[in-house]
Amino acid sequence: MTCNFRPILKRLCQRERNSRQVSASVADFSAIPYSQRGHFQLHFYASVLRLMAYIERMHAMGGKSLEEFFQRYPFLAHYRKEMGRYLTPGCSAVSAIRAWEAGMSTWEADCPLRLPLVALARLDAVGPRGLAVFLLAGIVEEDSRFGTLLARLQEPLATRRPTLELAGQTLSKEPSDGHSDVWENCCGLLRIGAIEALNPDAPRSEWALRVPGLVWDAARGGMDGFPTIGWRIHPAEAFPFPQDLILPEELCRQILQAPRLLESGRTRLVVLRGSPGSDRLQAAGALARAGDRRVIEIAPPAGRPVGDAGDPSLREERYPQAVGVLCTLLKAVPVFTFDLAPGETALMPNLPGYEWPVIALMGREGGLSGELTKGALTLSLPALGPELRLRCWQAAFMGTAVERLEEIAERFLLPGGTIRQAAALAVARAGLENRTTVRQEDVRLATRALNRQQLDNLADRIDGGGTWEHLIVGGSTLGKLSELEQRCRHRERLLDRLGPAFAGSANRGVRALFSGSSGTGKTLAARILAAELGMDLYRVDLASVINKYIGETEKNLHRVLSRAEEMDIVLLLDEGDALLGSRTEVKSSNDRYANLETNYLLQRLESYNGIILVTTNAAQNIDSAFQRRMDVVVHFVPPTADERWEIWQLHLPEDHAVGVDYLTEISTRCDLTGGQIRNAALLAALLAVEEGSAVVQDRHLEAAVRAEYRKAGAVCPLDSVVDQPVLAPQFDDFQSLLS
Repeated sequence: MTCNFRPILKRLCQRERNSRQVSASVADFSAIPYSQRGHFQLHFYASVLRLMAYIERMHAMGGKSLEEFFQRYPFLAHYRKEMGRYLTPGCSAVSAIRAWEAGMSTWEADCPLRLPLVALARLDAVGPRGLAVFLLAGIVEEDSRFGTLLARLQEPLATRRPTLELAGQTLSKEPSDGHSDVWENCCGLLRIGAIEALNPDAPRSEWALRVPGLVWDAARGGMDGFPTIGWRIHPAEAFPFPQDLILPEELCRQILQAPRLLESGRTRLVVLRGSPGSDRLQAAGALARAGDRRVIEIAPPAGRPVGDAGDPSLREERYPQAVGVLCTLLKAVPVFTFDLAPGETALMPNLPGYEWPVIALMGREGGLSGELTKGALTLSLPALGPELRLRCWQAAFMGTAVERLEEIAERFLLPGGTIRQAAALAVARAGLENRTTVRQEDVRLATRALNRQQLDNLADRIDGGGTWEHLIVGGSTLGKLSELEQRCRHRERLLDRLGPAFAGSANRGVRALFSGSSGTGKTLAARILAAELGMDLYRVDLASVINKYIGETEKNLHRVLSRAEEMDIVLLLDEGDALLGSRTEVKSSNDRYANLETNYLLQRLESYNGIILVTTNAAQNIDSAFQRRMDVVVHFVPPTADERWEIWQLHLPEDHAVGVDYLTEISTRCDLTGGQIRNAALLAALLAVEEGSAVVQDRHLEAAVRAEYRKAGAVCPLDSVVDQPVLAPQFDDFQSLLS
């Protein structure tokens, strides 16, 4: 029996040829290093290859030579040469595209890195064809020479950007394929902000497509464009793991369990509430690190009132449309920061193109609305206790030698984020003095510098100084001030000594009311108290707080009180009766809104965690509800004769020549307040300098006292004294100016 081997050999040869054809149809990119940049270059060259295939088809239909086109645009010849290194010589344009795409698939399967373009293509709104449109839309971003080429290809439109029609043509493999489905690919890209139409008023086929610069940078694996818009990108390694956060144990446990809840998809929003200086960003970063993600810290732009009838309680923030796709490309968690005033609600933006939870950082005030808020997880960061503050200081100084660190942690009641800033400034200050050890004074000056950054545009700093010996007041007033000082010193320890009835209603805030006529020592007492406590004293400027527009006064107060609370200063609310006035019967809309301001301040003072001093000259005008909420009420009365004598001694220069009997007469007959005595002593010294006298004498003091009475519009009691001292004629003219 004869066997015919010819068919068998034919099949074997055909199989070998098929094998060689298959191997030749896959571009070999094994020499390209695995990197995000390398992957982007492969896709960019694929986009160039599709564009060149389109040019080849158009020239073949017109019977023109392709080489003439390459001579006109020589940079294309360079691209063809570069791509030819990975393709079979002489293959058709369609075969080249297939070989290139197959080679990219093999390279991506072997790459161990996360690739931004792969993450983009996996979105339902994009897909592989949408990714091809994305690359073509951004081709000019990578090489501007393509702009001239595109203008030539799209005549008579002459646009330097690819149009929707050109995108469809490059996606089709044959001229007869058509491009009717390209809109489906572009629609998803436009919706998530990956591309945008520069001329949306034109016919859809003529839309010029562009990729936003930030999105293109993220797709390339770079982040060069982000600092220009005020966003901050933090790598995952910049934050601790949840178990390493310096927060209360129960809160750390909740943060540690949160990533599993987020991965389940049951919640898409995490709200972290705390003061701006707290570790809320650290907590957000810990959540992101648990998911192996970066953090994009996004501060909202200025909001505008929206809603029915211009409801000012709802704020809609404006963000770039591409926030979601940016986070997907960078594998980052968007962290939005909201600084809302009482009664305000911010509209949480939807993020198309992003499929992981969002984090919002907020203070204690305000709320959020929107689709993402359904089922939101809210965590509150409380004020740190002494032990946690000590751990924060130790971590912030990072091994730097510090004197009396325990006292620093006990003295400075700051949140974690502020502690890190203060520690860095304290170390720098010690370095300026060529010291390797940080002292408590360095920390105090560092916190003062931070106070100025945060508070100088909201309140006026008052230099503290002096001791209680410099304040001449009655025994009962001094006793109340001593009680207030002890209350301030032990305000944190006191919370651990309270009974169960105080649970949830007590905080470490101290509220005091100083009442009395002008010049009786209220402001001086506040300065001395701040000096004794080693704290800065800031006075609220009521002119910058009170606003005639509805709701603005509460917002201004919220900003002042929140910053003062965070920086742990002594806040002085001078002439507080302007804000703490009694509520009235509602007879008009003005009365209703005035009562709302009073009600807000009542609630805010009760929850205030710092030291606040309110002074008033008209205690009877203050709402009784405020006095009940004050921890200490100190009444300042005009000084007695003996107290006035002591005040004179404190204010006159040590070498004065005022007779004892005459000073006693002045103290007894002239019923001046401490503030008036201070002014008179200053004027007496000025008169002595003007006269050329070495010391202040009786005549100088008499002239100063008379001037003080004239200023008050009262009759000086010295006019009834028979033996009046004679004023020196050389300053009679000066005295007439004072009158």
